[in-house]
Amino acid sequence: MILSRLRYFSPLMLGMVLGCTTIPMQEMSDARQAVQAAREANAAQLAPVPMESAETLLNKAKQALDAGAYDQARSEALAARREAIKARSEALKSAPAP
Repeated sequence: MILSRLRYFSPLMLGMVLGCTTIPMQEMSDARQAVQAAREANAAQLAPVPMESAETLLNKAKQALDAGAYDQARSEALAARREAIKARSEALKSAPAP
C-alpha cells in the first residue's frame, strides 16, 4: 500500500522541484557586465537610447530580484543584456576613429 503511494508521490515531487524558480545569478552577472562594457564604450553619449534602456532594465531586474520575483528578474536581466550589447555596438560604430 505504501509503495503504491510512493510511486505517485515521486513524479509529483519531481514536478514541484522542476517548477521551482532559481535565482538568476548568471543572468544578472551577464547583464551587469554588458552594461559596464557599454559604459566603457561611451555608450551614454554615443548611443543614449539603448544605453538608457539597458540601465533601466537592469534596475528593474535588481528590484525584481530583491522582491523575490526571479522569473521577472531573469527576463529583465536578459533584456538589459540585449540592450547593453546593442548600445555598445552602436557606440563603437559611431565612435571617432583614433
